[in-house]
Amino acid sequence: MEAALLIRELEKTRIDGAVLGSGHGDYDDHRKVWNAIADRRPAAIVRAQNVRDVTKTIAIAAKREVLLAVRSGGHSLPGLSTCDNGIVLDLSAMNEVVVDPIARTAEVGGGALLQHLDAAGSHARLATPAGLVSHTGVAGLTLGGGMGWLSRRFGLTIDNLLAADIVTADGQLIHTSADTEPDLFWGIRGGGGNFGVVTKFRFRMHSLGQVVVGIWEYPTSDCQVALRGYQELARNAPRELTTSFTLTSSSIVVTAVWSGSSDRADTILPQFGRLGRAVSGLHSSMAYVDLQKRNDDHLCWGRRCYAKGGYFSEINSKVIECMKDAIASSPSPDSEIYVMQLGGAIADVAESATAYSGREASYYWIADAIWDDKTDDPRCVAWARSTAARLAALSLSGNYVNEQADAGKDVAFTAYGAEKYRKLARIKARFDPTNLFRLNQNIEPKP
Repeated sequence: MEAALLIRELEKTRIDGAVLGSGHGDYDDHRKVWNAIADRRPAAIVRAQNVRDVTKTIAIAAKREVLLAVRSGGHSLPGLSTCDNGIVLDLSAMNEVVVDPIARTAEVGGGALLQHLDAAGSHARLATPAGLVSHTGVAGLTLGGGMGWLSRRFGLTIDNLLAADIVTADGQLIHTSADTEPDLFWGIRGGGGNFGVVTKFRFRMHSLGQVVVGIWEYPTSDCQVALRGYQELARNAPRELTTSFTLTSSSIVVTAVWSGSSDRADTILPQFGRLGRAVSGLHSSMAYVDLQKRNDDHLCWGRRCYAKGGYFSEINSKVIECMKDAIASSPSPDSEIYVMQLGGAIADVAESATAYSGREASYYWIADAIWDDKTDDPRCVAWARSTAARLAALSLSGNYVNEQADAGKDVAFTAYGAEKYRKLARIKARFDPTNLFRLNQNIEPKP
């Protein structure tokens, strides 16, 4: 459909938000997404202000069979929150967060970022486990599962999701929870944006206590010794503690985050600073909102990124040697292999309870190429793919759909496995039989 005709039709529906075409002065600003690789030109951008705008936009996309991309924070690694020649439904103005400190819940708009959720929670001294970068969208993170510094203590983001309002392909606004439309509720907890547009989430929140953070840097040459020691310490870590490490061509950075009562933090955290010849280190209390912003500059908007991940059961010698060998040929100074500790409360939930897969994993890893020059695209993408393939050979089955730079049926099938994929396909067939919502790690609708 011609872009001008599409824009006129959208405007005729009296959408409350702005409708932007390529001739609009703000078009270039609003078509950009986090990953600069995804440089696309939609025919129209609808900056939804409310549920009515969402419903009207979905109706036109369905009627005209126009490609529809849904954007919350714009952080999709493969650039699935934008498109060429279709409609981008931009939810960023629907970002209100309302915290009930008595019930310990948060009502969160579909366009909110983690920084909105974290800031609102901090005023009530409450938090919901969600992500590691504060400019990530709550919606995309949640629908894929949602890992964060508090997940070993309180579970994944989806484990704290109480309910959601979702507009489906036929324009219905459906409230879903464990008691209302439970199959849909199962599907959105890990199944991504396959089933509609979530306009509101309701989360459980938790009393956080004190946050204590330790960060130590070691030379890459200490890789074997430092990471063997890390594995031994992490194996017996209490749930109040979550650890990670980042391996680059020049260093290993180990991070240990403690939340809750700080009585044991000063005994346990410093052990991660004695894994080798530490080049630098710090160990101090930190506000949770500041912790959540720690990676914001490193993973800022406008950089180019290609990443793939997977799950480890342990950090053994083969894994360490593979990572060390791979990072030696990294294509840019900021390219990295990042590993985050899982377990704890994440594993308390049965594997079959949600669409998310990977409950039994002890660690999540991601091979992340990060660069700035477009001419470096081929070698950076090739390194990330090669490294991910090598690490996948040492990994558990399954995957985390939020951090896969490739998209398609094979990615989704690998992530969920045959049984979950079949169940997701049946739910998809009920709520989106024409596959209108296909810009995601797509589940093909099958009865």
